[in-house]
Amino acid sequence: MKLLVTDLEGVEHSIEAMANWTVMEIIRDGDLPMRAECGGSCACATCHVYIAQEWVNRLPSMEEEERGTLDGGFEIEPNSRLSCQLIMTPDLDGLKVTLTNDSSN
Repeated sequence: MKLLVTDLEGVEHSIEAMANWTVMEIIRDGDLPMRAECGGSCACATCHVYIAQEWVNRLPSMEEEERGTLDGGFEIEPNSRLSCQLIMTPDLDGLKVTLTNDSSN
């Protein structure tokens, strides 16, 4: 499986994705900048990413905890998600995300 990640400079990286890992873990394992200060416990918004429009409706719905935590982020858009809350499955092979200032600084 692949995860496609666009960095802050607009460069797209194709990362090998392990099933049942979070998108946050895959990005970090791929040596891309990902702050993820809470380590994936949904307590901060420092793993905030933008989901490519063609994938937004293909992801599991956002839980209330993620929605509340995401409210603490910056530059939130309708396609914003916390990458720690997205579990990679074969259905998400080729998922495209873009890093944000929240996640990369």
